[in-house]
Amino acid sequence: MGATYVESAVRSLSDELRNIHFELEQPLESQMSFAMQIQSPQTLPTPKDSNFHPVDVEESVSTESSQVLSMPHLIDFLKITNQRSQLQHENKDKSMATLPQVANYIEPLYDTFFCPLTKQIMDDPVTIENGVTYERKVITKWFETFGHRDDIICPITGMKLTSKVLSTNVALKDTIEEWKERNETARIKVARTSLSLASSDSLILEAIIDLQHVCKRRYNKVKVLSVGILPLLIRLLGYKDKDVSYEALELLRQLTEEDDEVKEMIANTMDVLALIELMSSSHQEIRHASLLLLVELSRSQALGGKFGSAAGAILMLIRVKFNHHVDSFASEKADEILKNLETFPNNIKRMAEFGFLEPLLNHLTEGSEEVQMEMTSYLGELILSNDNKTYVAEKASSSLIKMVQSGNTVLRNTAFKALVQISAHHPNGRILVEAGIVKIVAEETFTRGIYEELMDTKKEAAGILANILESGVEHDSIRVTCLGHGISSDYVVYNIIHMLRNSTPVNESEASYTLIELINNPHEQLGIAAIKLLILLAPHVGNTLAERLCKTWGQPRSLIECFDETNHITEKQAVSAKFLAKLPQQNLTLNLALLNSNMVPSILRRISAIQRNRMKTSRHVTVYLEGLVGILVRFTATLYEPQILFLARTHNLTLVFTELLIKTSSDEVKRLSAIGLENLSSESINLSRPPQEKKTKSKKRFHLPNFSSSWSLETRKTPVLCPVHRGACSPETTFCLIDAKAVERLLLCFDHVNDEVVEASMAAICTLLDDRVDVDKSVSLLSEINAIQYILNVLKEHKQEGLWQKSLWMIEKFLVTGGNKSVSDISRASLISAIHTGNDSMKQMAENILRHLNRMPAGPSSQFFQ
Repeated sequence: MGATYVESAVRSLSDELRNIHFELEQPLESQMSFAMQIQSPQTLPTPKDSNFHPVDVEESVSTESSQVLSMPHLIDFLKITNQRSQLQHENKDKSMATLPQVANYIEPLYDTFFCPLTKQIMDDPVTIENGVTYERKVITKWFETFGHRDDIICPITGMKLTSKVLSTNVALKDTIEEWKERNETARIKVARTSLSLASSDSLILEAIIDLQHVCKRRYNKVKVLSVGILPLLIRLLGYKDKDVSYEALELLRQLTEEDDEVKEMIANTMDVLALIELMSSSHQEIRHASLLLLVELSRSQALGGKFGSAAGAILMLIRVKFNHHVDSFASEKADEILKNLETFPNNIKRMAEFGFLEPLLNHLTEGSEEVQMEMTSYLGELILSNDNKTYVAEKASSSLIKMVQSGNTVLRNTAFKALVQISAHHPNGRILVEAGIVKIVAEETFTRGIYEELMDTKKEAAGILANILESGVEHDSIRVTCLGHGISSDYVVYNIIHMLRNSTPVNESEASYTLIELINNPHEQLGIAAIKLLILLAPHVGNTLAERLCKTWGQPRSLIECFDETNHITEKQAVSAKFLAKLPQQNLTLNLALLNSNMVPSILRRISAIQRNRMKTSRHVTVYLEGLVGILVRFTATLYEPQILFLARTHNLTLVFTELLIKTSSDEVKRLSAIGLENLSSESINLSRPPQEKKTKSKKRFHLPNFSSSWSLETRKTPVLCPVHRGACSPETTFCLIDAKAVERLLLCFDHVNDEVVEASMAAICTLLDDRVDVDKSVSLLSEINAIQYILNVLKEHKQEGLWQKSLWMIEKFLVTGGNKSVSDISRASLISAIHTGNDSMKQMAENILRHLNRMPAGPSSQFFQ
């Protein structure tokens, strides 16, 4: 930059700069001479400070000492010194000297400030024996270059020195320090003016870099802030020139280092989002600089609290933290910032909301009771993914269980809510069981008094227990007592009932509070949790529960009444239907109670509506449909009761189940329908009677809209004898599978991949091969529709023992009637496998089949296969 630019910069200084008064310790002529030196850089000595490049070696040498300096020893020393100085400044642009020159023009230099060797302003001037002053470090290194004390000379005068003593030039040192302070003050004001004018990118950049050098002296930071430079720097963070943005970030970081007051000032002035946006800059230097500044600012109480409320700030930091493979430095600094922000609970909550749970869990497990309460409350409010539920279960289960055992009611409630959410993910069941939660929630559900504290804990405990029992953990492995009793053991189940009977009274006249009574609890979720638990207990004490249900006031009517006629299916409706279906089907007391409630027409209407796709928007529709079908199947298990037999005939359950075999995608509905048909078909032989000549009147019966085309309830004028049941048959009166066209649909289910569906379908067909029916006629009918091929496919495709046993039994029935040809495709290997691996019954059937096929000689099978 030339003299023209310097004069222009000086004229543009602010009024406050014009009013600065400096005492001059130099004649005016000397100042004018100095100004001329600025215009003629070749003239020595040029004004310079600690930021200037050292002058050329040859220009450093005065003519008076040219003889001495011609010695190689001194020339080598100066070259080495010059190279070191150049390495320190090689990355600085030469134009960066302009603003310091302006300041030096205002606050002139003395020639005596410069070290004769380095031509730089001295920091620690010392005088040697002959009275010449040097920079202490430089002259010390000069002395070290001599091997012998007697060889030491003064580098400028060439005089031999007898002493290496260095005396601090106190007067000169003080003068230099005073000048530096005045000069730096002037440089700060020059830089402020440059930033305010912002006339060019280079001027702004030079001002920022000069301020960086000035602020290396800590007390200058206060001066920089006092003249209003901070807002100017913040404004430059989004500047178009990336070098300006980077240097502004560096200067801000420099100002904040080891200065909490500056951090507070920046926090109160700066918008956090402006810094956060810089983290996504395409320039790595800016990204790193912004993170380094954030590291400093995140230690500030004022700014740290703002992060949680700044939209996207914490999310951006989390993303950077976990992108270690993209930028390891940025990842490390983001992690450091997040750790600093953990001092603010709201920040921890935001981190958890974005999936970074580690800080929350650390404070939850290691913090004070107050902190634990706050963290647990946050955890209960969060909506966690399944992976995060498992992470929490692994890290915090033990701590949460300790909290529910504490005497702090609020802490207990928050811990219970968190555990409900964790237990909802079934794979966590094992983790919670191993942590010892079952005994605690069982006690909470069954023994803690209703008035001891808020009902929420009882509701949450019941929900946790239900979730664990549904999780797939084997019930026998769940230990509840110190004696090792499992949750499904008779001891525990009956003790649960005992605890229910002896729990806190609900009112003066009622002395029990049981799981059945919990169904009607005003807290719907508690009622749902209780029903889920009852479903899991049903296989073990189902009859007890069924009898208790029928004896409880308002039951089972309240469960049935929730089957309203709206198109929306609730979770309580679904689990209620499932519970009624899971109770023992042969329990006549419950079946009669359901019959007397007149619920079957409603169930049939609901099934029809579901089949017409009117309710499939609900996520509970499948469970609900399975429950409804299961309730209908209940009635088929007690057909010996005249009222239930009349119900089955009135509503033509044979055709209902036949249609359901093909009009549903649920495996459970198919399985239940096949079981219903099996139960109905088992009664056909008892209900089929020789035809009566007298015509009977037609009775009005209920028709399902969905099945009306298939159901014809008109009495036949000329009854046709059923060849299998040897009497007059129909789907509605004798439940004949042949007359209902159910056989073909059951055979189609033989090709199903679900073993349970196949087995139930085979069991229904087996009723047509029972010894009480005409087996010959039945085999003949089944052969006409190629039933044997379906049976052989089951033997080929499935390995389940129950299926093999039924297949072999049916094949034997075919062979006994002389149908060798129809089973000629049976695999000899399959029969041999059945003999070797099956039970006694299977072995016997396989042997019989082989004999019928003339593939096995008479005699003990053991001799043949040994």
